[in-house]
Amino acid sequence: MEREGRAGGAASGELVTIGEFARLSRLSAKALRRYDELGLLRPALVDPVNGYRYYDPAQVEGARLVAWLRRIGMPLNRIGRVVALDAGAAAVEIRAYWARVEAETAARRDLAMYLVDHLSAEGGTMSRMPDNAENKGSSGSAGSVGALAIRCAALTDIGVVRTVNQDAAFAGPRLLAVADGFGEGGAEASAAAIEALKPSTWGRDGALSAAGLLNALEDTADSAARAVRDAVAPCEAPDGSGTTLTAMLWTGSRLGLVHIGDSRAYLLRGGELFRITHDHSLVQSMIDDGSLSPEEASSHPGPALLLKALVGEARPAAVALACRPDVRLQEVLAGDRYLLCSDGLSAVVDTADLRTAVVAADDPEEAVRRLVGLAREAGGPDNVACAVADVVVE
Repeated sequence: MEREGRAGGAASGELVTIGEFARLSRLSAKALRRYDELGLLRPALVDPVNGYRYYDPAQVEGARLVAWLRRIGMPLNRIGRVVALDAGAAAVEIRAYWARVEAETAARRDLAMYLVDHLSAEGGTMSRMPDNAENKGSSGSAGSVGALAIRCAALTDIGVVRTVNQDAAFAGPRLLAVADGFGEGGAEASAAAIEALKPSTWGRDGALSAAGLLNALEDTADSAARAVRDAVAPCEAPDGSGTTLTAMLWTGSRLGLVHIGDSRAYLLRGGELFRITHDHSLVQSMIDDGSLSPEEASSHPGPALLLKALVGEARPAAVALACRPDVRLQEVLAGDRYLLCSDGLSAVVDTADLRTAVVAADDPEEAVRRLVGLAREAGGPDNVACAVADVVVE
């Protein structure tokens, strides 16, 4: 060394001490040592005698990237993956991470607003509603004179192109669900997610309060996530297998929604078809931030990258998609018709055609047959799962 604070030459110039590098990168020496320990930013040279760390000035950009990613809240293990990528791939990874953050924030916002409304209506207390309380109709509450029930049907189809059906669907008096499996254990994952919801016995005869139903939905979502992890554990790469899940659970007076991935739920009310779920996908995030129009999204050439899904245990080097599903309550009215479907239907059939088929069908059984037929007419490039339910007065 020529003087203190300098070390032998490197390809991009002389190495500098940790103190000098801290000044260049505008990070503390403590932070740099921490990044070294975590493997996020290794020094260019560590003196074998005294252990002093030396850095190449060319590492400044990488150091600042780590700091910026920490500032947006990215977990350290994911930062390690990002900094190892080239610039283009790193940009895609950061976009995917932030889209996931925004989706989770939106779900928490919706729940917070629901709680504000609920507490305001209850006079500032989370008191339990009477077991025989009816939802009075107006202002978006379910309104009917008699007791409400659902009549439903579900159908899956392998499609025209695929050789294996990894989609699953279920329709019963308490549960309406679709799941779109992917990866080596996709079929097992989708089946396990729905099977985990079937034993739910909570909410019989509408006995749960709104707050109790939200808690039950959280527990049900956790059960589905565990079931998927167990189902794909035998796979060679369990983190590469998983499923979407969109499900509605009926208590007799309220409808709870559990949603993760890009399967969808629609509501037909007053002749209009409304999508009531938000896709957890990269394409949807690009629509949300304005970088892609809905029209462009329909022909986007990229893969259907999910930001959230139920998956197996992720290995350290893998991109983990496992997240908590969105849960919320859905208001109901007699005469409502609900459609749940995988992207094997929604990605190939226009919303206008979906509406026409759902409106024209006399009952849920006819509706699911019509919808599967539409997917096949559109080329059937993917498996299809759909479930339809009518809210009726008993």
